Amino acid sequence: MVRIGNVTIEGDVALSPMAGISDSPYRQITKRFGSAFSYTEFVSTEQLKIGNAKSLDMFRFVEMERPIVFQIFGSDLDTVIQASEIAAERKPDIIDLNMGCSVSKVSHNGSGAGLLKNVRLAGKMIEGIRNRSGLPVTAKIRLGWDSSNLNYLETLNVLENSGVSAISVHGRTKAMAYTGLADWNAIGEIKSRANVPIYGNGDVQTYAEALEKKKMYGVDLVLIGRKAIGNPWVFGNIPKQLVLWNEIKSVILEHLDLMLDFYPSNDDYALVLFRKHFIKYIENTGFPEDTKRKLLSITSVDAFKDTLESVKMDSKFLETSEINNEMMNCETFVSLA
Repeated sequence: MVRIGNVTIEGDVALSPMAGISDSPYRQITKRFGSAFSYTEFVSTEQLKIGNAKSLDMFRFVEMERPIVFQIFGSDLDTVIQASEIAAERKPDIIDLNMGCSVSKVSHNGSGAGLLKNVRLAGKMIEGIRNRSGLPVTAKIRLGWDSSNLNYLETLNVLENSGVSAISVHGRTKAMAYTGLADWNAIGEIKSRANVPIYGNGDVQTYAEALEKKKMYGVDLVLIGRKAIGNPWVFGNIPKQLVLWNEIKSVILEHLDLMLDFYPSNDDYALVLFRKHFIKYIENTGFPEDTKRKLLSITSVDAFKDTLESVKMDSKFLETSEINNEMMNCETFVSLA
């Protein structure tokens, strides 16, 4: 159990925030499977300030997702603080400042991981968000800008002095993006020096591994990102490769229905959005390639469901492949279809 201000978080593992992935439909799925709490996708404070409807819409959630954390990013102090007040009006439990996004158009403008170059500014943001919103404030960081600038202990000190309630640490630098291996020894060092809860993030592939990392490095909670795509079972004791195909199919259809409810439209918008999830649900299940191609081109929801229902496969499968690190970033998920 973790206490973040007046918020209690129960559980060991949670879904990491991922743009294009961790929307409300998938948060609902992962919460049901055991994710300890829910992060929204990260939202631009500049867009919140001007009232951009699409950005505001990214904060939609349902009660079962709580505790719900609104993640924001920005580089201008006044804008970030003002946007946090706008976010707070939608009743999240916690606000999180993104200090980890490595995408150039974000980090090179001083947002996301760009704040690792200006941790004093980040500290002022944390303090301002906390005072303006009245909510607990957390931050997601990386170890530094690059291997020559590993300033994670300075970052920890500044954020703690600014009143941060918890910090999640991705064990890579900005320069690494999603390549190489996460440095869990550095994450453990941060935890050993911290006075606030620390979440560890990076390369965790199974629930058992998450528990092992939690025990070995002392972190309060583990975040799972890429390995959770199409795999909500990663938040529980039963590995996906032991799950019956009919259950996988049932979750696929449940997820699709949630997408249709959350993204109502007169066209195939929700179905198109769902494809990036679908290809990960069926990855390494022995799913027929010709049927996969057909399903990825279908624009009728009824036709999609009928085609999926017609698929007969062995009850169990062995998952062997990895998600390509190069294909993921915090701005978008590139479809593998």
